[in-house]
Amino acid sequence: MRKFLLLAGLLLLMPLTALAQDAAADSASVDALAWTLNNLWIMIAGMLVFIMHLGFASLESGLTQSKNTVNILFKNSMIICIGILTYALCGFNIMYPGDFNGFLSFASVPNFISVSPADAEALLTPAYNEGYTWYTDFFFQAMFAATAATIVSGAVAGRIKLSSFLLFSALFLAISYPITGAWKWGGGFLDELGFYDFAGSTIVHSVGGWGALVIAILLGPRVGKYGKDGSVHVIPGSNLSLAAIGVFLLWFGWFGFNGGSVLTADAATVSLVLVTTSMAAAAGGLTAGLVSWSHDGNPDLSMALNGILAGLVGITAGADQMMIWESVIIGAVAGAIVYFSVIFVDQTLKVDDPVGAISVHLACGIWGTLAVGLFGNLAGLAQLGYQLAGILAIGAFTVVFCLVVGGLLKATLGLRVDPEEEVEGLDLGEHAMRAYPDFATNPNGYLEERADEPLAASANA
Repeated sequence: MRKFLLLAGLLLLMPLTALAQDAAADSASVDALAWTLNNLWIMIAGMLVFIMHLGFASLESGLTQSKNTVNILFKNSMIICIGILTYALCGFNIMYPGDFNGFLSFASVPNFISVSPADAEALLTPAYNEGYTWYTDFFFQAMFAATAATIVSGAVAGRIKLSSFLLFSALFLAISYPITGAWKWGGGFLDELGFYDFAGSTIVHSVGGWGALVIAILLGPRVGKYGKDGSVHVIPGSNLSLAAIGVFLLWFGWFGFNGGSVLTADAATVSLVLVTTSMAAAAGGLTAGLVSWSHDGNPDLSMALNGILAGLVGITAGADQMMIWESVIIGAVAGAIVYFSVIFVDQTLKVDDPVGAISVHLACGIWGTLAVGLFGNLAGLAQLGYQLAGILAIGAFTVVFCLVVGGLLKATLGLRVDPEEEVEGLDLGEHAMRAYPDFATNPNGYLEERADEPLAASANA
């Protein structure tokens, strides 16, 4: 009888055991699926951020004179190459050092660029986040790194020496950007304080904006930009169609910039971020377009385009914290800020910024960072103080670094090309080629068909 009862009990327990095993297997399967989806989404987001560099190249070449197009495109091509390599060499380890003093350290793990295939398995997961691989993390963050130097590129277009700019970019991306990034994203003292910057209104955009402001001041304005009587001369861009294409590429890439910063494929948060990003961009573009129309009597396309970017920069610090109506307000305010900031920088400060990078990335980056303390889930006086502390700390370090590096370059290699080369165009002076060989640039900066080689004749040939 006892043996019969024992056998019956075993028979009854077997289905329960099998059910428990199936549940455990299902749980493991769900975890594996989530891990795969997280990695896949962040890698796709990194690809979208990469496309932003094409957007910057198009925007900058469209808003500057055609005689500098090759130079603009070459700088943007080199920036992404320099950014990825320097980030692998040292930037990644400086920015994400693990346990450190909160200000400066270098990770104890092997340098990313020297990891051998035999070590790869041990480095599949970052120590600070088990949701994705070390390689996924590097790929996404490396795409971010070069963005800061690209912001500087547009503000100094048309008069900076190529060699000096590339050397500045390498030092900026290898040292300055990862140090200040570690203060928040690497778990440094600003993170412990409570400073919040979801995807980089300050850590990426205002850092680039501070660099643009410092180097533009050290360089001085383009030839003919300001008269001796204090008058301001407009130097029109060469291709507004290309500029518009650049902005829409940037808007598209921003879905990865902000959406990937969720750092998981969590549907609720990613979808919220994509919507707040879109709403802010739309509000920024509409506001800047309407303000320019009202203030100048004509709707200004370049202002509307920069308004879109202003809204994107403004929402980046708190895209995951805002309700929809809050993102609209943040974007609209950014659109108004960028319009008046462009006028202030150009006419009052007399700082020559051909593409409005200082206004878009610095002024609106500061606004977006402060907006986290005014709107959303973190709003409050204390949070506003944390945001201001982060802006000041990161801004002060970046300005000092750029002044030192820029000053040394100016005193040694020189920052600026010769006036004759600047007037002729950096395409010929630095690269000995033209972006548009069938056209020449007249003294006012417009493209015109070359009299000695008509376009029709060239096409027939």
